[in-house]
Amino acid sequence: MKHLLNILFWSVITAAFIGPGTVTTAASSGAKFGFALLWALVFSTFACLVLQEASARVTIVSGKNLGQAIREQFKEKASGLFVLLLVLGAIVLGCAAYEAGNILGGVAGAVLGTGFSGQLLTLLIGLTAGTLLYFGSTTVVARVMGVVVAMMGIAFLVTAISLGPSFTEILKGSFIPTMPAGSSLLVIGLVGTTVVPYNLFLGSGIAGNQSIKELRIGISVAVIFGGIISMGLLVVGTSVSGTFSFTALAETLSNKLGSWAAGFFSLGLFAAGFSSAITAPLAAAITAKGLFGSSDSNNWDERSWRYRMVWLGVLLTGIIFGISNVKPIPVIIIAQALNGILLPFVAIFLITVVNDLGLMGKSNLNGTISNISMAVVVVVTIFLGATNLIKAGAAAMGMSTPEPQTVFWVAVVINLIIAIPTIRWVLDRRG
Repeated sequence: MKHLLNILFWSVITAAFIGPGTVTTAASSGAKFGFALLWALVFSTFACLVLQEASARVTIVSGKNLGQAIREQFKEKASGLFVLLLVLGAIVLGCAAYEAGNILGGVAGAVLGTGFSGQLLTLLIGLTAGTLLYFGSTTVVARVMGVVVAMMGIAFLVTAISLGPSFTEILKGSFIPTMPAGSSLLVIGLVGTTVVPYNLFLGSGIAGNQSIKELRIGISVAVIFGGIISMGLLVVGTSVSGTFSFTALAETLSNKLGSWAAGFFSLGLFAAGFSSAITAPLAAAITAKGLFGSSDSNNWDERSWRYRMVWLGVLLTGIIFGISNVKPIPVIIIAQALNGILLPFVAIFLITVVNDLGLMGKSNLNGTISNISMAVVVVVTIFLGATNLIKAGAAAMGMSTPEPQTVFWVAVVINLIIAIPTIRWVLDRRG
């Protein structure tokens, strides 16, 4: 029973990254490119597990969450306040972008299932999320989200399995990386929707009094289960031909499997949106508390106005988008890509923290395998993010898309510019 409660507790991480963003990005990838981008989800799941374990381990070993640990790194530097504001701005921006997609996606699922007004459902979802955040502790929220995630996972996986996909094609797509023309934004989106930067602060903030063994068991099951759900969503998306939309996917599933499949999909989409609509504001508030709160003051307590203003601001962003009748799919995909571009920035801070001798102690410093794994994640995400920024910059200036070789070498140079000072920083922290 203890292990089950632990897994349910860590399912809050799954609830945070399996939102409408994952539904949209994964299903769109399947609709446009078949099984070809499954490898991006395999990589993303690995990256999520590596980074989430490290961020939670910081709390268990040092007693400080990731936000507090980053603050500790810069407390005596002139740039300290600037860095903290930069980190907070990046996380809150990511949370707000994500929240817009969460509300829009959750409402889309509820509309498909009930036919009610989208604006009315937006207000109901926003009010319910706000009530749970106002009255519930992080532990209560985590366990409620664990139940919602179980419902969501069953709905999506049953639908995917019922389609009878080719096991050979799934294996090929999972382990042979390819990037078909026009897929780069979706690839960075798949990474950004799985390895969500604010989740690193959320996981660290709720780690509490767990042992490292409990952490690793709970977070491994939660993240791998989330990765499997994401892959199931991509498989579901392969059933759509033509332009992707939630309605088109629901109709396709009804035609192929019966009306029950569309009902399962709408339930899963609503559950994904509702669960993430709670965890995104929660993560923003936990991050702000870690960066600016102090152990000898209640100014950033869960009941304080500062803490509540942060999650309320993020929640209201989503509600405003929800009642404005914005088309959800473009907003959601852009939000996931934005998180993918922000990820290396947060991951670099995490690498320096877990290699800090003064914070982690000699016996708990990051090992060689963990450092190599984290470095691979940072290098790949910088490469993907740089590739998209180069292409977006060229398009914004009215230039033709650069040749792939040019984009590759520019991304390599950017990686080197970032990697060299980061390595020196890490070595200095390790003593």
